[in-house]
Amino acid sequence: MQKLNDQGWQKVNDLAQRYCVSTDAVLCLLQALVNGNGTMAQFNHNELGGGGQWMQGGMTMVGDMFNHSLKAKVDGLCCELSNLLSQSPFLPQQQNSHGNSGNAAGLFFPQNSSGNWWPGDLGSPNASGGQNNIRYAYFANARRLAVEINGHITVYDTLNNQIGGVSQQQGGGSTVTFTSQFGTIHVSDLPIVSIDGVFQNH
Repeated sequence: MQKLNDQGWQKVNDLAQRYCVSTDAVLCLLQALVNGNGTMAQFNHNELGGGGQWMQGGMTMVGDMFNHSLKAKVDGLCCELSNLLSQSPFLPQQQNSHGNSGNAAGLFFPQNSSGNWWPGDLGSPNASGGQNNIRYAYFANARRLAVEINGHITVYDTLNNQIGGVSQQQGGGSTVTFTSQFGTIHVSDLPIVSIDGVFQNH
């Protein structure tokens, strides 16, 4: 998870004290909500009755099914954390076209999109991975391949390629190849859509 700033830790400690749970339990729910874009959470923590789920709008399930006070506690925590996240600058739907600068109301140190390294508007990748100084994420529906090398993110148009696997050339070079129905293709052969968020003219 992203690093909490001082204000974020203050909120977590405040919630832990008010709901009589550990900061670890609050952080568990916070991470679950981050994963669920702030509107749903799947969690597993012994203080919260083991495994459970929460959805915005009223559904709360805890492992200890008939413990209504525990259910109310989880619901209260999730509601408050969800509200905090909606004011925080790091969820994808909060991004504007100019990117968010550090926002005093945020819980986290500024970071792009949803805590993922690829541009938030691409959605969830069909495949992602990485090794050494290279990371990649493939988005079949958007026909995009995002590659991060040494902290710089380049988004490529995959054209008609259906990517099945990505490999990195061993050695000092930063060459990425992938396999598609047309065989092996070098990333450098694909049209570049954007570099570090700046769109390129073809």
